Amino acid sequence: MSQQKKIAVLEGNAEAGRQIAERLREDGFEVCTVTDNGREGIERIEEEKPDIVIVGMVLKETDGFGVLERLKDDKSPAQIIATGSFSDDEIISRVLAKGAKYYLMKPVPPELVAERAKELVGLSGAEIKTSAPREKKNAASLDEKISNIFISIGIPPHIKGYAYLREGIKMTVAQPSIINNVTKQLYPSIAEKFATTASKVERAIRHSIEVAWNRQRVDAINAIFGVRVYIGTDKPTNSEFIALVADKLILEGLANY
Repeated sequence: MSQQKKIAVLEGNAEAGRQIAERLREDGFEVCTVTDNGREGIERIEEEKPDIVIVGMVLKETDGFGVLERLKDDKSPAQIIATGSFSDDEIISRVLAKGAKYYLMKPVPPELVAERAKELVGLSGAEIKTSAPREKKNAASLDEKISNIFISIGIPPHIKGYAYLREGIKMTVAQPSIINNVTKQLYPSIAEKFATTASKVERAIRHSIEVAWNRQRVDAINAIFGVRVYIGTDKPTNSEFIALVADKLILEGLANY
């Protein structure tokens, strides 16, 4: 049995940090440090070598950007979840470029932070203490691939549809036939995971796709898929887009995550 996954929580709001740490412990993680001070957080990360670091952008002494830069310079293997109040796409892109796997808009429910942490290690809550290295590696690879595609075509990570769309793609990669039953199976499955409704999932995913197409990055989209899939303002349906991305990932050998 492997050791618990270690997490460091760097959060400028002390109460929010406490709540996040409490939820992570409930879900089986070992929280090795909770601090609102970026400099102190860096020192603790170097000492404890956590598997995951939660980084708020507003911290004492050294801000979140400084922490991300230091972790990148140190080639830290820790997976990073960033949180902040910034909604500007350029700032969010900078955060992701500095190594963050996720950027969560505040206020962030502690359970969402815990869910993203579990996704990063590729495990369900019951499996955290008995991880399989292969599963962890493949899940991380799949998440990274999907995130890179979303960034390239202009789907911002702070909108709800981002998480729903990513989950739908992952489900389709794992079970391709689910795309043939979007309304009765895929949407309800996503809704159950995120404690929402199937109709809200459908609308949020639709909005995400529209945001990308409204940014007129059709050339980038066609470049990703290697063919001229769309022209001008043509937009795919939710199921078409999910199937397109899932097929690409399956062909790249990432189905066994």
